[in-house]
Amino acid sequence: MTRKEKKALTRILAAGALLIAVSIWKPTGYIALAAYLAPYAIVGWDVLWKAVRNIAHGQVFDENFLMALATVGALALGEYAEAVGVMLFYQVGELFQTHAVGKSRQSIAQLMDIRPDEASVLRDGAYVTVDPEEVAVGDVIRIKPGEKVPLDGRVLTGASTLDTAALTGESVPRSVGEGDEIVSGCVNLSGLITVEVTKPFGESTVSKILELVENAASKKARAENFITRFARVYTPAVVIGAAALAVIPPLFVGGWAGWIRRALIFLVISCPCALVISIPLAFFGGIGGASRRGILVKGGNYLEQLAKVETVVFDKTGTLTKGVFQVSEIRPADGVTEGELLESAALAEVYSDHPIAQSIRRAYGREVDRDRVSDVKETAGEGVTVAADGQTLAAGNEKLMAALGLTAQAGDDVGTVVHVARAGRYLGRIVISDQVKDSAPGAIAALKERGIRTVMLTGDGKAVGEAVAAKLGLDEVHAQLLPGDKVDRVEALLAKKSPKAALAYVGDGVNDAPVLSRADVGVAMGAMGSDAALEAADVVLMDDDLMKLAAAMDVAKKCSRIVVENIVFALGVKGLFLILGALGLANMWEAVFADVGVAVIAILNSGRMLRGR
Repeated sequence: MTRKEKKALTRILAAGALLIAVSIWKPTGYIALAAYLAPYAIVGWDVLWKAVRNIAHGQVFDENFLMALATVGALALGEYAEAVGVMLFYQVGELFQTHAVGKSRQSIAQLMDIRPDEASVLRDGAYVTVDPEEVAVGDVIRIKPGEKVPLDGRVLTGASTLDTAALTGESVPRSVGEGDEIVSGCVNLSGLITVEVTKPFGESTVSKILELVENAASKKARAENFITRFARVYTPAVVIGAAALAVIPPLFVGGWAGWIRRALIFLVISCPCALVISIPLAFFGGIGGASRRGILVKGGNYLEQLAKVETVVFDKTGTLTKGVFQVSEIRPADGVTEGELLESAALAEVYSDHPIAQSIRRAYGREVDRDRVSDVKETAGEGVTVAADGQTLAAGNEKLMAALGLTAQAGDDVGTVVHVARAGRYLGRIVISDQVKDSAPGAIAALKERGIRTVMLTGDGKAVGEAVAAKLGLDEVHAQLLPGDKVDRVEALLAKKSPKAALAYVGDGVNDAPVLSRADVGVAMGAMGSDAALEAADVVLMDDDLMKLAAAMDVAKKCSRIVVENIVFALGVKGLFLILGALGLANMWEAVFADVGVAVIAILNSGRMLRGR
């Protein structure tokens, strides 16, 4: 409990004790007024002061004005105990609100704690401690065990393990060594490392994440905007209604004191704090709860949209697959061994930096002697020919084989096929394919359990796309698409969806920016904070774990369910008691429940977003 909460609790307990004592004493006349004014002043002076200050600033119709008007009116009518009780229970509700909001802010603050306070940078042969904002790109920093990584960079010396939980929600440490990229916000667990800075602090991962979280509260959901607009109209309306209730009926039937008392009860019941507090708290708690799992949601509006998703569209490479090519099949021709085929392919591709060439060399597993290779000739769209050990080697597609007068073997291969020939003889083919991410099958299955349709868009060939879709159990696949074609496909899917439903697009945030922006909800695979992902998407999965997509939707649906529950409950109870109050069938204590009780229950309901798995 914070210092502010402790002070509020002390005031409530003191006022409550005095109220009980005075109620037992039962004084009369002016002594009773003075006796009840003591606990009233202790618990309610700040409400009265806020009401006066707000009126001076032109902000009349708020909960402070309503509570001040109702309780001062009750004192004027001689309802001393009720006046103190109303203010006492109102402050109890405020304490619950403060505590709930504090817990929600604390969950965000845990993420904010990733901001490093200092960096140890190499200057003139010695390491000096400076603010991370003073470190430039290219500087060398030292990170000791237990210290936060202050800036993005590349490991120069040393090896260690990093705790990435604050960024990704993942508890398993990540190992890094020389040449590995690391991002700010992680904690160095084991070894001393030196790092070359690759981004200034303002562009670092930790800076971008903190900016996103800080700005998330400003992007309100439709429900939040509705409640804000509703309160602006509702509060003046009930004040006018209460005034009419106090003045118009007694002009015809008399009994001014009774009607004024009804009007005061009407005011106490009408206070809209249950909705004004609990709805934003639910969204704030949802954003905080998601951030603890390594899911960054940029605002309550995107959380609201996530709850409505009925179709999820995926990019393939880098999203459903690892984006790392590997040799999946080796098919030698008759009389040729797999080793001979692979060695010939590795020699042919020895000077190429293409991912396919790199995958062939990795599969070969041995260092290739470049001195054996000369006369390298690359033909765009076909492949490469070289001279190796006095013979001509060729590696490429069917077009290259045909140009050499050779017939390439055909097969039902899924992936990129590299045909290899040596000295005019066809040696066989090697199949290279992308690998499905470990989390992809489970993620698709989790979405299907929730009744969500899954679609994949890819620029790869039809055979590759359909093979991946079949392996994962996707509902629909569209292949051989350019970036512009992807936008067109998403437009078509948006046109088919239900009017109140949403479509989410999941991509790696690098080449999918147009589609991420066009979808109702753009979800990026963050790779612990790639620039494009953080800027283009509405939701970022910080550790590329697709299973967290279903978790994000569960958080969003729970949040929306709580918001609807609070709106229906608060308006229903208040509507009933407003009618009872106007008819004279509700007393001041029942009015207290209709205001403070409803607010506390709604706040506790919203607080469920801060708990749970």
